[in-house]
Amino acid sequence: MVSANPRGFQSILKRAFIAVSTEPAEILTRVVEKFHERRERGGPTCSYEAVADWDQRLHEHLDIEWPCPTCAEFGGLWSKAIQSLTSTGMRVGPMSFGPWNDGDAGLVRAVWSLTRHLRAERVVETGVAHGFTSRFILEALASNGAGHLWSIDLPPLDQDLRQQVGIAVPNELSDRWIYIQGSSRSRLPKLLSELGQIDLFIHDSLHSERNVRFELDRAWAKLRPGGAIIVDDVDANWGFHTFNESFPGHFCLICEAEPIKPDHRRFNEKGLFGIVIKRPSAISVVAGVAMAPRAFAPAGRYQLPRR
Repeated sequence: MVSANPRGFQSILKRAFIAVSTEPAEILTRVVEKFHERRERGGPTCSYEAVADWDQRLHEHLDIEWPCPTCAEFGGLWSKAIQSLTSTGMRVGPMSFGPWNDGDAGLVRAVWSLTRHLRAERVVETGVAHGFTSRFILEALASNGAGHLWSIDLPPLDQDLRQQVGIAVPNELSDRWIYIQGSSRSRLPKLLSELGQIDLFIHDSLHSERNVRFELDRAWAKLRPGGAIIVDDVDANWGFHTFNESFPGHFCLICEAEPIKPDHRRFNEKGLFGIVIKRPSAISVVAGVAMAPRAFAPAGRYQLPRR
């Protein structure tokens, strides 16, 4: 039998005590959401088939030339961002932020492209970690010459990880950034109400169906026609699938992630992310449209296994 480390256990208790005394409501949210996340793990997995040429299809839908000169800028910026962190001794890639990943090159490129091409001015994201995705949203807003990013993030209890939150974002980009500490369940509804309308929403917080639907349903109601939602790790739960069932008929892509190194926890050692773009003529609540989202490509037919 392996004995527990008393100091390690005491450290956990200390962090938990400090958190409960300073963030009682958020601790309750953590417990409830984790409970639901673990409950969901017992069901069947949601299988998708990624679209290989998603970059090109996305640009064709937006009626933008491909290859895209704007996207050609991304490679150099990505290399610079990776180098800026690794030069300080920080790890990047899968499980580089505790048990969590930073945004991979595929996800971040999609975010960069949509921020630039949609001329997004009001962007909301959930989940920050080291802030790779945040950095590229801010880079894109700066290139556009307008816009702000609101990031809702419930940082981990571990104090060392807390100090690393947003470390990838350089000071010169922070004037367009508003960081909101707390869970999306407690912070997102108020923020969306204050903003009125948003152009782009990125989900990268707790990947449970319950949490994905909570965030997407509320963001969709405030998303402008022609705006976009990006969801990371769609293969981790049924949230993106059931959302597209609830709001069918919009342009949608399943895309393969591009991690720096293999993520052995994922079925394809990469993971998947999803993109959905609201029809220009769409209203907040869509009903009675009997058609599947365009380019939405789960394994085999659109109908997935029943749970």
